[in-house]
Amino acid sequence: MGDTTLPEQPLVDALVFDWGGVMTVSVPEFVGAWLHSEAVDREVYGRIMREWLGREALPGNPVHRLETGELTVAEFERLLAAELITTTGARVGEKGLLQRMFGGATPDPAMVELVRKARAAGLHTALLSNSWGEGYPKDLLVELFDTVVISGRVGLRKPDERIYHHTLDKIGVPAARAVFFDDAPINVDAARAVGMHAFRHTGADSTRTNLATLGVNL
Repeated sequence: MGDTTLPEQPLVDALVFDWGGVMTVSVPEFVGAWLHSEAVDREVYGRIMREWLGREALPGNPVHRLETGELTVAEFERLLAAELITTTGARVGEKGLLQRMFGGATPDPAMVELVRKARAAGLHTALLSNSWGEGYPKDLLVELFDTVVISGRVGLRKPDERIYHHTLDKIGVPAARAVFFDDAPINVDAARAVGMHAFRHTGADSTRTNLATLGVNL
């Protein structure tokens, strides 16, 4: 049996969180609600996302270009709307498409409370998010986070290691003194590769448990 004793003092000074799917309800939940509300063909949407996200090493990936700010929201919406079809035969409106898609991405109350407690306890809290536009609740971000890094503002996106180093530089801590939570395994692996503690987020309870292994009890 291994030693399961938890550290008495925190092993980290900074907690870094993704936004969509971590600080909000899950991505399948809010995207699924949008697909249902507009009768978007789920198979077509899924195929398009797989094709676009599968162009990892190729130029011209619309998702990557959106997330780094190279492609405007309006341009991305036009590209995506042109590919989508509905089960009713109606067109998918391009104007405001991302706002509608992310309309159900409401903050997870349990995660909001967790970050509030962390900041009140003196830990540095940070947001590191790949952006699909600027639909973040600005007042809540100011309340919860000491540092905010949004991909479209800095021209870098996860899992590029440079955005992790940029975030750590802004926070002012070495990688080994920071922990990162994301719902995408590729982003978690990239954080570990630069020396951060990192865990895949599946819910507030599991994230709280993982923090406890680092001496952070919230």
